[in-house]
Amino acid sequence: MNRSRRRKSPDPERTEALRLPDGRTLWLRPVHPADAGPMAGAFQLLNEDEVRRRYLHPVKALSEAYLGQLVNPVPGRDFVVVAAEPLPPGEALVGAVARLDRDPEGDSAEFAILVSHFLAGQGLGKAMMQRLVEWAQAHGIERLWGDVLEDNASMIALSQAIGFRREHIPGSGGQVRVTLDLGPPPGPGRRA
Repeated sequence: MNRSRRRKSPDPERTEALRLPDGRTLWLRPVHPADAGPMAGAFQLLNEDEVRRRYLHPVKALSEAYLGQLVNPVPGRDFVVVAAEPLPPGEALVGAVARLDRDPEGDSAEFAILVSHFLAGQGLGKAMMQRLVEWAQAHGIERLWGDVLEDNASMIALSQAIGFRREHIPGSGGQVRVTLDLGPPPGPGRRA
């Protein structure tokens, strides 16, 4: 019998300072309602390809309703994490957003990540994806999935590096689904 101490998983809703390879420091933290304005402003700085790859079609602006849902996730059902300047919410520019939306069945969740080209290529997507996985595991989600455009090589490579499997979606117009099986949550008599 293994009597080694279990290390407690970190709180997925923590704020963590991340030092990027280019020397900038960002806070990886849960979204706050005050982030709506900076997120709407940052959206205007994205190029058409970034928007198309995230939303799978052209989007000119984020609606107030969508922003309201994004910055007010339903506890236990949705989780949104941002990478922002180390300033208070509402003052900090938000350069990346990752979210999970639990499916109605409750055992799986759809994810989406958007990292601005100003921050791309520095490992931020991987850090955000790991935070989504931590939250999913802490909330009993057994499977994460996301639909990705086939030409989004960076998102496909990131997901596959973390262990997602790639599946073709017939009739999807150039999309693939990436899925990560997390397994059932630990229960009585089961080891984590």
